[in-house]
Amino acid sequence: MEAASFSRVLSNIKLSGSNHLLNSDYNFSRSIPRSRHISCVSRHSSEGSNDVDKPSSKALVLSISDLNTNNYSVLKGSNLRKNLNLQTNCAVGVCTFGENVFESSHAHATEEKLGVLLLNLGGPETLNDVQPFLYNLFADPDIIRLPRLFKFLQRPLATLISVLRAPKSKEGYASIGGGSPLRKITDEQADAIRMALEAKNVHANVYVGMRYWYPFTEEAIEQIKRDRITKLVVLPLYPQFSISTTGSSIRVIQNIFRGDAYLSRLPVSVILSWYQRQGYIRSMADLIEKELGTFTKPEEVMIFFSAHGVPVSYVEDAGDPYKDQMEECIHLIMQELKARGIGNDHTLAYQSRVGPVQWLKPYTDEVLVELGQKGVKSLLAVPISFVSEHIETLEEIDMEYKELALESGIENWGRVPALNCTSSFITDLADAVVEALPSAKALSSTSRDTAEESEYDPFRYLVKLFFGSILAFVLLLTPKVLLAFRNHLV
Repeated sequence: MEAASFSRVLSNIKLSGSNHLLNSDYNFSRSIPRSRHISCVSRHSSEGSNDVDKPSSKALVLSISDLNTNNYSVLKGSNLRKNLNLQTNCAVGVCTFGENVFESSHAHATEEKLGVLLLNLGGPETLNDVQPFLYNLFADPDIIRLPRLFKFLQRPLATLISVLRAPKSKEGYASIGGGSPLRKITDEQADAIRMALEAKNVHANVYVGMRYWYPFTEEAIEQIKRDRITKLVVLPLYPQFSISTTGSSIRVIQNIFRGDAYLSRLPVSVILSWYQRQGYIRSMADLIEKELGTFTKPEEVMIFFSAHGVPVSYVEDAGDPYKDQMEECIHLIMQELKARGIGNDHTLAYQSRVGPVQWLKPYTDEVLVELGQKGVKSLLAVPISFVSEHIETLEEIDMEYKELALESGIENWGRVPALNCTSSFITDLADAVVEALPSAKALSSTSRDTAEESEYDPFRYLVKLFFGSILAFVLLLTPKVLLAFRNHLV
């Protein structure tokens, strides 16, 4: 909801070079700002099909030291289906495992003090948390990617946008109870994964680290240090990899680990994506099959997958594998449903676009209107990139998109719930953790990336400061901005 509305905000801000607002070069290992706004805190497939079409029991796993790369070719394009059945190939940083992993890792895991770090977005827990949460979100250079000339405007721009967006965002959060349920659900998922690991005789501490709100990833890592964890598995709660989600969170971890003697020696395994796992695919198919059963004529229902969008530049210029992985994920889910005798039509669209740039198409709101015009009467919405209920499912899909669908001529609406703590899903995540343990490797070096430092030039800095100041001055004198700040202060 915030993302969709933010596009309207930026459209009213006359920013020179706005077409490049989200289109600067992505550097996966580059350092990012560590400061936070911390005010207002309370605390399978069809019969006879090729193996390549079957969900895999494997996930894409890299050690923390393999992540200093901008090359995502191993994650996308023609390599994608091959990756579903790859054997161990550490030369390219991809480590998947055979079925004997479970036996070998169980014996080894009991000798370690294991930790599992779950990564998620985070969300404001009260209405007072909304503006600072938005600041943290838009201050992330992987969310708003400014050209290098204007990098120093990241935080001022984040402040501006958060102030402009807060009133509308508060309305959205108020409509779902006054805050995001994401932390509560993620904590429940952490407990469930811990218990699932215990059932496999793997004893581990499970931590939650949020990117933009409490408990921050930095806080979780500090607790991991205090607990003297000897091996860590990092599990982002995003099935598909994207620069703006998993990539952003992993950069935070890299930066912290490089500068810490203890953490730089800690063996870490990162599960970058797990959308192709059999457990996940079957869990999603179970939910879809169940919801289809609630319709009077299930066979006539259009299955409508709605995924969170990313800018096209992320995919085309920065090599983000998100689009390929999302399409492969939908293919695997539909193959699983087909194996169960369910052959409904389906489509994929993207929601929550941000800013005056092109995002992945088709857009959810536009497709809903088109489906209504084409005579589709029954539709089942499936939030495919989300594994927890939050504002984009509870408000954006359940309220905004449902209303739009009904207005467009769709008569029967249904929505598949997020996986949350579905037992088969949790068990599969626990299996993924166990499989990832053997690939854990230390960062091995505390050397810092010098790319940023080597760029420093006094003259260039003064030029940036001069032109950036003019830009900021023009921005801040915009009547709408002045009015928003005045209302915020009052």
